[in-house]
Amino acid sequence: MLKRSSMPRKKEVQALQRLCLENVAGNMSCLWLKDYADKYLDEYHFRYIMGPFSELAGSVVQELLQLMGQSGRLTRPMLHLLLVPHLTQLSLSTCPKLVTKAIADIITVRCKNLSSLDLRGCSRIPADSLVDLAEILPGLTKLNLSGTQCNTAVLSAVGSSCRRLRELDVSACARLSGASLLYLAYDPIAGAFCCPALQALAASDLEPSASSQDLLWSLVFLLLALPSLKSLASSLVPDAVCLVHHQEFGGAQIPPEFPSLEELARRHRAPSFTGEGSAKLTLPLREMLEVSEDSLPAICAACPHVARATVILEDGPAKGKSPLLSWHRLAHLTLSCQGNRHLGELLPLATAQGSQLQTLSLGGFSLEDPLSFPTLLSRCPNLRELSASFCAPQLPGWHWEPLANGDGGLDVSLVPLDKFPRLRAFRLILAASDAPLPSPHSAVLSATLLSLLRNSPCLETLELIHVPFPLDGLLQKALETPGTPLAHLHKVSLAHSQVSAQTAHLLLSSENQLGHLDLQGCPDVTRGDHDQLLRRVHRERMDLLVLWR
Repeated sequence: MLKRSSMPRKKEVQALQRLCLENVAGNMSCLWLKDYADKYLDEYHFRYIMGPFSELAGSVVQELLQLMGQSGRLTRPMLHLLLVPHLTQLSLSTCPKLVTKAIADIITVRCKNLSSLDLRGCSRIPADSLVDLAEILPGLTKLNLSGTQCNTAVLSAVGSSCRRLRELDVSACARLSGASLLYLAYDPIAGAFCCPALQALAASDLEPSASSQDLLWSLVFLLLALPSLKSLASSLVPDAVCLVHHQEFGGAQIPPEFPSLEELARRHRAPSFTGEGSAKLTLPLREMLEVSEDSLPAICAACPHVARATVILEDGPAKGKSPLLSWHRLAHLTLSCQGNRHLGELLPLATAQGSQLQTLSLGGFSLEDPLSFPTLLSRCPNLRELSASFCAPQLPGWHWEPLANGDGGLDVSLVPLDKFPRLRAFRLILAASDAPLPSPHSAVLSATLLSLLRNSPCLETLELIHVPFPLDGLLQKALETPGTPLAHLHKVSLAHSQVSAQTAHLLLSSENQLGHLDLQGCPDVTRGDHDQLLRRVHRERMDLLVLWR
């Protein structure tokens, strides 16, 4: 067993600033706010409260708010004292029950320099107070109103007043309808477009499905009326984009005081033309989620600049050239299927765009060709995150035998992989099956994993779940690689895989930053093994969580 000079991280001493804030939080009630709570708690009109918190940097005050909110120690008088005028960022999502109309009024009086305001879940603030906040904070660039009483009047105020707004979240607002969203992009009284800088809008879970058609047309309106919109979060966005691409606006019901979709389309058209002579209409979206495979051609044509996409593939083999090849800026890709697609189908896409991919998530693909996975990996050298869930191949001609060891004697050079200098998270899940992987598949996959572990110097998270062959030899060889392999690991999950307590102890003896080790469902790790690991963690004062059952 290879010995290392250091082991998983020890219990750390907190930073001095954090210790100071903990001390302040612990003494808030009896020291810092006693005089204020006794004499001035119900006075909301103070523009300033002179005291120790007015001397702290705004970022430190916000950190103190977060600390007390997350630990459940924040009270109403504490919140009064911490709403200081020099705050530029304020998040009250950790204490939504404390945030009332009175607190909103204090914010409008004292905190006029805010550029970021997070009121997520603060459902006790009435809509008229939210209107006042929007009108008094024209410098906002980021606003979260999800789960609040936000209504049409609030969105109208946001659209008219917050000209610099770049990010807005109004998800789960029960008082919003599809028609409400129109006021975010256009002011019918002034006859002017609003929110010219808005880049990200989350508008999920607004209303029941009975009103989905109205919401769909409102999303089309937003796509055409907001010139900077790069991200629009709603399950109906793919349908809205398809309507924009085909310019099918005949069924739209837009109130007469707003521009029609045809008018917006004419205003939005790009100067280039198609072969038929009609102007090409494209959108600046950079993110497309929950896209079905049959809508891909239209969405790829309408949104050529997409960098992040989630695509749900249909059953059966691919048909022709993938439209995904037209997304030349694609950096974050999630593909899922039901197990009827071979992983080898993705090799042309990996060849064309693999070098620019930063995150890749694959769900439900079948490993018919054992070399398809290492080949795909070799074409994606710049990945930062990789998650793969595979199904066992249905190949009745194979001789079904489990391997005797972790790599089956296969020379790792047979599946050579270049270094993955940026890879920080790797997750592999093999669907539970009564039959093991065919031995050639297990051998290739084992050698692939060993090569990847040896060539990923920055790996922080490693998850190997339901792996149907022994991992002891593979992990031991990876840790014995010259240099400091896996030195940055801080989370390892080997749940439901064939690994022994000996390998767990090897991880504890190796040089890394391990703080989380998941051995749940591992058949070769007993309760006695788990207890022994816990005793070692306690004895050596490791800051390490070990999960087992």
